[in-house]
Amino acid sequence: MSPFEVFAALVSAAGVWLTARRSPWCWPVGLVSVVAYAWIFVDAKLYSDMLLQAIFAVLILYGWHRWLRNLDDGGHVRVAALSPREALLHLAIGGAAALALGYAMHRYTDASLPWLDAALTAFSLVAQWWQARRHAAAWWLWIAVDVFYVGEYVYKSLPVTAVLYVGFIVLAAMGLKAWRTVRYV
Repeated sequence: MSPFEVFAALVSAAGVWLTARRSPWCWPVGLVSVVAYAWIFVDAKLYSDMLLQAIFAVLILYGWHRWLRNLDDGGHVRVAALSPREALLHLAIGGAAALALGYAMHRYTDASLPWLDAALTAFSLVAQWWQARRHAAAWWLWIAVDVFYVGEYVYKSLPVTAVLYVGFIVLAAMGLKAWRTVRYV
């Protein structure tokens, strides 16, 4: 456990907490978090997770822009519906991306847990896309992905990050509850 990992975990938790509250401040806090975790994951040889942080940075900028254009009178983002057809399409794309990335990481790198890490990366991207698009369904996917992340981080001896992801599960459940009480636009 390093002080830097503790810092990264605290910033990440703050970002998710702000997201659950539908605050647009979640995006700049999230940007600090992904930069910090990119360094942690390189050190742990979790290259798919490191790549995920880089893509998250781009999606954070996109989400921040979209959320600022869709605020209610109270300064909170408006939640948007996700059609079942769109959800299935995005999940299928996530599955294909998981297989492609897993193969590349297994074949061309010394990545630890290349297939699991790739699958979690791909489905985290789907969840982040849904979050940026303001879909409450993102919280369900975050809960599922985070359960597996906890196991991965325990296995990789990243205890602070594992505890963080347990916290993410709790925060995602809180976000789901809060977002489901909001009328969709």
